[in-house]
Amino acid sequence: MDFTHDTRLSLQALTALVNTRHPDTLTTVADLDDLCDRWRWSGGRNHDEAELQAVRDVRDRLAGFWGADEQTVVNLINALLFEGNALPQLVRHDGFDWHIHATRPDDPLVVRMVVEYAMSMMDVVRAGDLDRLSYCAADDCDQVVLDLSRNRSRKFCDSGCGNRSNVAAYRARRKRAD
Repeated sequence: MDFTHDTRLSLQALTALVNTRHPDTLTTVADLDDLCDRWRWSGGRNHDEAELQAVRDVRDRLAGFWGADEQTVVNLINALLFEGNALPQLVRHDGFDWHIHATRPDDPLVVRMVVEYAMSMMDVVRAGDLDRLSYCAADDCDQVVLDLSRNRSRKFCDSGCGNRSNVAAYRARRKRAD
């Protein structure tokens, strides 16, 4: 399934947010500002500790999309959309063509994030692509992985685990050859 640009971006931002848990890299308002800038969050912001804490607090709940069965994912999506008072609308802004927003621009950042992520997960469920959500294959890593590759071959997170695994395998082969 080839997801729309806004769905892909939202899924990537969701993965990035969930992966700020271990190690915890979302500890300051500046960290949250960087995350929002990186993923181009529009709408109002408070830029305060309360906003930071609200986003930090939702990460474990959003991580529930990984490793869950379809019905559990659907239940979580529906709960998040209900709690966020989602009302989908088509919008165009900041260089993005038409896409869906389901919250008001002045809703709290965490509400906008949660609803956006739930909306993107609806596309994943409808496409039957929950298998695109996995955990890093490295034994010493607990990061989540979003596989948007055509052949569904992504096994490692973005933290360098794939490279470390390849280097270790290479060294093991060299040792056996010597």
